[in-house]
Amino acid sequence: MTEFRSLIEADRGQAARALILVAAAGFDEWFKAQPARARAAIAAARFKGKADTHVILPGDGPEDWGVAIGHDDKAGPWVLASMAAKLPEGVYRLADGTPGEAALGWLLAQHRFDAYRDKPELEGARVLLTADPASIEPVARLAQAVALVRDLVDTPSADMGPAELAGAAESVARAHGAAITVIQGDALEQGYPMVHAVGRAASKARAPRLIELEWGDLAHPRVAIVGKGVCFDSGGLDIKPASGMLLMKKDMGGAAQALALAGLVMGARLPVRLHLLIPAVENAISADAFRPGDILRSRKGLHVEIGNTDAEGRLILGDALTRACEGETPPALLLDFATLTGAARVALGPDLPALFANDDALAADLVDSGTRVGDPVWRLPLWQPYHDMLKSEIADINNAGSGGFAGSITAALFLERFVKDGVAWAHLDTFSWTPSAKPARPKGGEALGLRAAWAMLERRYAA
Repeated sequence: MTEFRSLIEADRGQAARALILVAAAGFDEWFKAQPARARAAIAAARFKGKADTHVILPGDGPEDWGVAIGHDDKAGPWVLASMAAKLPEGVYRLADGTPGEAALGWLLAQHRFDAYRDKPELEGARVLLTADPASIEPVARLAQAVALVRDLVDTPSADMGPAELAGAAESVARAHGAAITVIQGDALEQGYPMVHAVGRAASKARAPRLIELEWGDLAHPRVAIVGKGVCFDSGGLDIKPASGMLLMKKDMGGAAQALALAGLVMGARLPVRLHLLIPAVENAISADAFRPGDILRSRKGLHVEIGNTDAEGRLILGDALTRACEGETPPALLLDFATLTGAARVALGPDLPALFANDDALAADLVDSGTRVGDPVWRLPLWQPYHDMLKSEIADINNAGSGGFAGSITAALFLERFVKDGVAWAHLDTFSWTPSAKPARPKGGEALGLRAAWAMLERRYAA
């Protein structure tokens, strides 16, 4: 894992090359203020301040140079990202000395997932100085959380099954002194029957489990976080086509984001009582696989008819959400992350997680926080009349909506049945994947909705 704390340092006046942000809208005025030598270099490079472009500004000596970086007026976390991947190793400082949220892109642009490369690319560190030393630790923790999501999602399913996902959770728990329990076997079948049913077709080495982490003062408000941990999804007996399986190593992206968010909560020592739940399974095919038409008993006691074995994520989440709402003191807030439906991607594309919430204030906080930190989410309705699409003739509910309409909404409505009345709950249906590379966001696993959720929790609970 990249050591992000080594890539950002307090500015104590040490030697560094200058980075100058130039907005396209203010380019003409800035250009006129430059010395003749710099204007000649700018004109030769045809630099106009366009986002993700740059020009080297010559100084008095051969090693005395700086960089002008173009950006639009909506400069956010990625404004420095392209340069952090292109500049030679060395030490740099922004002209105003405080990179703010742009420090995140600077750090992440230098992260590489190279576990499967025989000869990883070795690059020297590009260090960014900041006049705000107090910001170093929080931004390094956030970069570490995003990188954790990317690494877990990018790891092939053969090396990231339920056991390995539990191992990743145990590592996070050890780092923060949290208590962790992993429930398997008969205890899982009795206590979390839908988690067991979905995962029972996998081999013994990849058996299903429920990962439960607890941390914090019992006197603090309880915050529960749930993540969908389907480590590979064949579709079950309703098998996916080959093209549909190619990205299914990412079907545990919700669990990766839930785990990363838990790490952020503990790392910042938010005054909350954290409760993390990850149902970890492989939706495999064997003689013991659950079948279309089966009736599953849930932890809540509801009986679920299986309309489609490829709608397995909502089943395991249902048991985990039920557990999250138990106890004398229900959670003050309940969040779940899941790569749940293709319908959400059809509606919103790969970049925007679909947000569903039973609490308007919580939804507004998440939307506002996402906008503020450049990690947007988009709210869709829990449209209650669509419950009719989940009706079963012989059970309490069907796991697959009929008619083919409103797939992400019916999935969220299914989950809502397992949330205790009065618990403020939000569900993020996220892609957890970047399909085409952007500065500091390589093609592959991605944390989408994580920073929005973290900003919301910070605002609500940080002292």
